[in-house]
Amino acid sequence: MPTDPCLATLVRRDWLDAGPLGHLVVPYIGALRGQRYGERTIRGYVGCLAHFCHWMACDAIAWSAPEAVSLIERFLHDHLSICACPAPCYGSVASSGAALRHLLKLLPATQPASVLTDPVTVELERFGQYLSSTCGLAPVTCDRRLHIVGCFLVRAFGTRAPTVSQIASVQLDEFFAELSTHLQPASLRTACNSLRSYFRYRALLGDSTAGLAAALPRVADWQRTTLPKVLSDAELEAFLATFDLTDPVGLRDYAIARCLLDLGLRGQEVTYLTLESVDWRQATLTISGTKSKRVQQLPLPAVTGEAIARYLREGRPTQSQNRALFVRHRAPFDKPLGVPAIRNAMNRAFVRCGLRDRFCNTHVLRRTAATRLHRAGASIKEIVDLLRHQSLDTARVYARVDLVGLRAVAMPWPGYAS
Repeated sequence: MPTDPCLATLVRRDWLDAGPLGHLVVPYIGALRGQRYGERTIRGYVGCLAHFCHWMACDAIAWSAPEAVSLIERFLHDHLSICACPAPCYGSVASSGAALRHLLKLLPATQPASVLTDPVTVELERFGQYLSSTCGLAPVTCDRRLHIVGCFLVRAFGTRAPTVSQIASVQLDEFFAELSTHLQPASLRTACNSLRSYFRYRALLGDSTAGLAAALPRVADWQRTTLPKVLSDAELEAFLATFDLTDPVGLRDYAIARCLLDLGLRGQEVTYLTLESVDWRQATLTISGTKSKRVQQLPLPAVTGEAIARYLREGRPTQSQNRALFVRHRAPFDKPLGVPAIRNAMNRAFVRCGLRDRFCNTHVLRRTAATRLHRAGASIKEIVDLLRHQSLDTARVYARVDLVGLRAVAMPWPGYAS
């Protein structure tokens, strides 16, 4: 194995030399350096890789690239919790998981034969094609439904081929009884809708599923029983003041917050923004990653445009080759921000202004944008157009937060002497 400065200081290099992954170590280090990871982080990840090799050697486990995912899961879930390997070794689940995910990127894009021939997996692939091609659902929605349906099919059939005619209503009751122990009503309702969608798909293929669909429980998830959570004017001012506008990351996060607040964008829509999305001459922003899969243009408010422009001038890495509008400032560098990174950035701002106990996602900023528009006199139709809803009824919830307007139309309480 060629000598590398990182390997020269590795305490457990013998674990790598004796393991089956020695030929991947140098490309592995090169890939991490290409993403501008620090040398200390690289040494830690290589140490995790050495620990993984030692575990396979001690347990006489043969390395197989097609089975890499299952081997890594066994290492993370079964070995690390009871690890007794000689010190020093890297035993952090988080660090080991991150290190081994980078290893997977170096392997050929193959799947184990067991996965390709698994009956439940084959059924889910067909159902997924129906959801995306026929129903036109967003990838996130497809993944959520496939996860629920997959859990039920594995519970009901194990490794056998799923047969709808063999599903009994008692199996549905037991499945949802188990889910109810750790899911909120809204999530339970989503699970019901996922299975109802699957039964509808099977009905199109000729199966009799009316009885199963009727056996799905009706979850008591009362809609609109409370006012939507929104930021007050004072809370909004405190939230925006937490961003450090002298720091590149602070400039980026502030520009993202302005997009969420001023335009009511979803977090997923922010991730699809590119440098070409902003038309500075026309003062418009083109949104392409919408739930409706339509390309739409929104007017770009001056305050939002100023925040984006300042980030581009003073915050965005000048050496970035990525066309995404908002990119990572830490390794892996030059990658577009994902939804989790945007959510975490907003959550950190909530922590800094003392609101973390009340707000924990980006959607509250979208609701705040709609509420402020309604209080400023915008009609429900205008709010629907800005938020890109398909139905007026979806935005009627914001009429309930206009307490001043509601008081103006409320009838006097019977018997009240005015």
